[in-house]
Amino acid sequence: MPHDQTPLPISPDAIAAATHAAAPARRPLPLFRELPPQASNDIDLLLDVELDVKIELGRTRMRIEEVLKLADGAVIELNRLAGDPVDVFVSDRLVARGEVVVLNDNFAVRLTEIVSPIRQNETGNGTGNSPA
Repeated sequence: MPHDQTPLPISPDAIAAATHAAAPARRPLPLFRELPPQASNDIDLLLDVELDVKIELGRTRMRIEEVLKLADGAVIELNRLAGDPVDVFVSDRLVARGEVVVLNDNFAVRLTEIVSPIRQNETGNGTGNSPA
């Protein structure tokens, strides 16, 4: 039996009825009330958030063999000179430089320079040093 290749005409009403029957019922969107505007400089919510602060005296590269040979009294030479400023990182981001001081028998850092984001981008890696 040969098949007839002529398409059957479908009315627009039949298409709309079939589409409406197949589509799920639409639920109304939830209503959200607007939040009151807040001051853009209101940082009180963040004042008690703890951040990691790290002070970097310097860096060096060592082979595993050299690290395994370290013992009590070993001296590790860093890439900074004595008296050079140390880097202050907050959450792994360079924010300042300073000098090491002793305060009540503890080491401390006196900040001498606040590093702006623009200056960080100029130095490349945020540390002012060449990549280690």
